Parts: sequence; C-alpha cells; structure tokens
Amino acid sequence: MTQPAVHGQVPQDPPGATSRFPLTGSGPDAASGQPVHVAGVRATSWRKAAVIAAAGIPVGLLWWLLAPSGLNLLSGNPELRSGGNTEGWLPRDLVLAGLFLLAGCISGAVASGSKHNPPFGRDVVLAVGAGALGALAAWGTGVVCGLWWGAPEDTSASASIAFSLRSFAVLAIWPAATALTIFLNTVFTTPDTGPGA
Repeated sequence: MTQPAVHGQVPQDPPGATSRFPLTGSGPDAASGQPVHVAGVRATSWRKAAVIAAAGIPVGLLWWLLAPSGLNLLSGNPELRSGGNTEGWLPRDLVLAGLFLLAGCISGAVASGSKHNPPFGRDVVLAVGAGALGALAAWGTGVVCGLWWGAPEDTSASASIAFSLRSFAVLAIWPAATALTIFLNTVFTTPDTGPGA
C-alpha cells in the first residue's frame, strides 16, 4: 500500500508562536531525530550550580554566628561560648547539619526546573556536585571565621576545642538533600501534557 502524496508546503508555526519542540533538549531535531541541545540551557545549568556552590560561604558564616563555640546566637548560653565545654560540640555539628538540610532543599528546588522543563541527568549531577562543593565551602568558611574572630583556645587537649566539625558525615547532608528534593519534585510534579489535557 502506498502513502498518498502530500502537495503544498509543510505547515510552519506562525511568527511569535512557541515551537512544538521547546529548546530544552526534549524535542527531536528535524534532520537527525536527536534531542536538541541549546547552549543557553547548558549555561543556565552551570550558572545554577555555581550559585549553589557559592552559597556555602554564607552558610558557613551562619554556622559560626549560630553555633556553640562560635558567636553562639542560637542558644545564647554563655557557657557554650568556649570550645572547651564538651557539651557544645554536638550542638555545633547539629547546627551545621540543619543548615545543610535547609540549603540542600533550596538547592534541589532551584535545580528541579518546572513541569515544563524538568531537569536532565546532567543537571542533577551538577546540582549534587555543587551541593558537595557548597558543603566543603561552608565548613571551611566556618573554620576560618573561628580562627579570625573566635577567642584564642588551647587545643592541646583536643582539636575539637577550636571551632570545627567533629562528624564529617554531616558534609553529605547537603548533596543528599539536594538529590532527594529533585527526586521528590520529579515524582510529585504532574507533567504538562499540552493543551486540552
């Protein structure tokens, strides 16, 4: 059986109308059938990743401001201002863990895109990697703030007396929260199926 011949021009989108295949890599290229990759989309992904990683600096500053043996604004207990008080070591790590959880959820929401433009695998990897860099930047920033602005401490008994992180597993919270947020957003976002859906 033969297909009927099609005469005339192939219909085109009118000027100013949005394309049937958005420039997000989800539509096929007319010539090759491969996904369209646009430099602007890649640049946006890298820009988001850079913002997520750079957010580690203010998070680290917040850690020093809020945590025991730092400025200790969260508890306000003057006994916890000194790193020599071992009761402040766990809360110091927990403050950073809470900040990382919040930062990871915000990072995941930023990287998730929308129901019109869901994230690609590359975007997820970039966001999770940026979360890991942000966690390292926050840790380093907090330690540097403790060195610059903290009271001098005798750390000969234990290195944990200085403003520091005792549990390095806390560093995994930010990238893990980012990945989980992206996953939950992808699962619970209803995809847009177009007009008339």
